Amino acid sequence: MSGLVFFGPLVALVLVLLVMSVRILREYERGVVFTLGRYTGVKGPGLILLVPMVQQMVRVDQRTQVLDVPGQDVISRDNVSVRVSAVIYFRVVGPEPSVIQVEDYRQATSELAQTTLRSVLGRHDLDSMLSERDKLNNDIQAILDSQTEAWGVKVANVELKHIDLGENMVRVMARQAEAERERRAKVINAEGEEQAARKLLEAAQILAQQPEAMQLRYLSTLATIGQQNNSTIVFPFPTEFGALLRELGERVRA
Repeated sequence: MSGLVFFGPLVALVLVLLVMSVRILREYERGVVFTLGRYTGVKGPGLILLVPMVQQMVRVDQRTQVLDVPGQDVISRDNVSVRVSAVIYFRVVGPEPSVIQVEDYRQATSELAQTTLRSVLGRHDLDSMLSERDKLNNDIQAILDSQTEAWGVKVANVELKHIDLGENMVRVMARQAEAERERRAKVINAEGEEQAARKLLEAAQILAQQPEAMQLRYLSTLATIGQQNNSTIVFPFPTEFGALLRELGERVRA
């Protein structure tokens, strides 16, 4: 009985220490271990044992994380004020630097993304922001990835979500688009008139080579008019009579 009284608390203490020393890490987790405050390695996944009160562990999630960058007010290169929001996909590839080199890698990545977003977009005009999103995404991703590498963070992708314009700018762009459509319509109409004039000139040159061709064209027009169900009265006018009138006019002027 005295032995049970003596060894009972000791066994209980050993069991408590054993329970406190056991850690289970999932497949996507790693544990950064510190012994008396000094870094001693990365462990996991699976079952690991720590020395209670001597070793501490910080869990690090290595899954891809999604970070929603809040809307940022940006002044474009052509002095247009826009509000831009984005989303970032990143993951921890270095558990050690993500714990030792930065206090909160997620918060640090978020703040860096906001400043980078304003800096990169501020070097482009509004048309580039709207039409070259893929290029802007790649530029922002490359800058973030190079700066977060020291933290053990890999930025996999950056996507611009929204580019919000003010109501005044929306109306200005609508008027600009309308004016552009009117310009294109006028250009197309002018090109059609030019092509029609060229074709008419070519037809006149062909008809002028043979006067008989003009008579055939005249008779064809009369036949077309005669086939229509209308009340048009047609008086044939000989082309020779027109030539005779021109001759008389020239003699009178002479």
